[in-house]
Amino acid sequence: MTARPGHGRAGRADPGYLLDAAGVAAPPRDNGELVFAEPWESQAFGVAMALHQAGHFAWEDFRQRLIAEIGDWQAHRAGQEEWNYYRCWLRALERTLAGAGLVSEAEVGERAALLAAQPDRGHARHEHGGREHGGREHGGREPSAAAPSGAGDGR
Repeated sequence: MTARPGHGRAGRADPGYLLDAAGVAAPPRDNGELVFAEPWESQAFGVAMALHQAGHFAWEDFRQRLIAEIGDWQAHRAGQEEWNYYRCWLRALERTLAGAGLVSEAEVGERAALLAAQPDRGHARHEHGGREHGGREHGGREPSAAAPSGAGDGR
């Protein structure tokens, strides 16, 4: 059996072929592995992959929105907000889903307000795959997610 591009040996979709390996849209990696500093980041990643694989939106539409969100962060929020790739990912996903008619901007706003009103549950220190972390720490260090080049320096 010959595997199709983007599919593993068993014919299952391999979402890795969708992700940029370099450039502004490339997700944070450490030693080639995707890095998620908080559980919500991996959940947002998984939701985007699942909805794309189910045919709810074209990956290139999402990718272009992600690039636009990162550019917006660089232009308008670099000095006021800490860099987080997956915040841009989530904003791009919300806009992609709204653009596809799956949710409205109002529904996204209402849900965000409900979640923001919930008490902070924190992210207790625990292990993931033998690496202890809590909060933004991962293996005792910050993840390798750096702000895009030029972020915060006016470029």
